[in-house]
Amino acid sequence: MSKQKIIHPDRDAAFVTGAYSDGVIAGGFLFISGQASVDFKTSTFILGTIEEETARTMDNIKAIIEAAGATMDDVVKSTVHLSNISDFDRFNHIYATYFAGIKPARTTVQSVLAEGICVEIDCIVKLPAAYE
Repeated sequence: MSKQKIIHPDRDAAFVTGAYSDGVIAGGFLFISGQASVDFKTSTFILGTIEEETARTMDNIKAIIEAAGATMDDVVKSTVHLSNISDFDRFNHIYATYFAGIKPARTTVQSVLAEGICVEIDCIVKLPAAYE
């Protein structure tokens, strides 16, 4: 099986976030690692309200998806980690705006998150037929 690494288009080459790729294409799918409220140009986490962090996180996911040649409509599954599950409704309101039509399957849990962030999201994306 071959794999292809996908990098956030704004990632500063010196910004090292861990032993993982932003995304990996394999078997016609794009697997996006847990994304957060990060400014990839300045290599910094941007903390804020759950709404602000969700929007920035989803924008980062969207940029990675588009870098792989897909769209948000191609997301089939996501896993969401919230630092405070009581933020669920406020998170969900912003998250839902990123998807038209059928929403992806999703799991949402409360987790202890690094860097003081409120939300971390990973996704699985079914790529267009050209990748199969």
